[in-house]
Amino acid sequence: MGKVDSCQQQPESNNDCVCEVVRAIADAQDNVIDQHCDVSCSQSIQNLVSPGSGNGLDTVPFILYNKKGQPFKGFGAEIDGSSRRFECFSSFVFRVSEVNDDCCAVLELLVFDNQDNACHSPCEQLDNEEVQDLERTGICITVDLSCFCAITCLPAVSVL
Repeated sequence: MGKVDSCQQQPESNNDCVCEVVRAIADAQDNVIDQHCDVSCSQSIQNLVSPGSGNGLDTVPFILYNKKGQPFKGFGAEIDGSSRRFECFSSFVFRVSEVNDDCCAVLELLVFDNQDNACHSPCEQLDNEEVQDLERTGICITVDLSCFCAITCLPAVSVL
């Protein structure tokens, strides 16, 4: 029995488009040398790896959607050094760290420095925020990319 395509619940016909886009983002981020990107996954990836663009961009942030078309919200926690308590973070926006051959990916939650939580929707999280305030949390989650059916890439940014 073949692998089941999570989007259509039918045997897969080489339909790992989300996995391939995330893998391409990971490859582009690994090869970045002061690059510039535009909005759209293919354009952002192409511009991120184009030589000579020189804008210092290093990340293609993205939003994933499940098979019902709902945006995926990731959760994680870190320990607050001063209080020694857990501090929880949630986000709809991710940065890929790595993707293996089975489309299992490590994603880092990205948040804005003035937000503790991601609100109720990706747009609510993103609206009226300063691009330079997007930051890495250091909180990573592992996901099976075959469980997602769509991806929205945001304009490339520098978060390193």
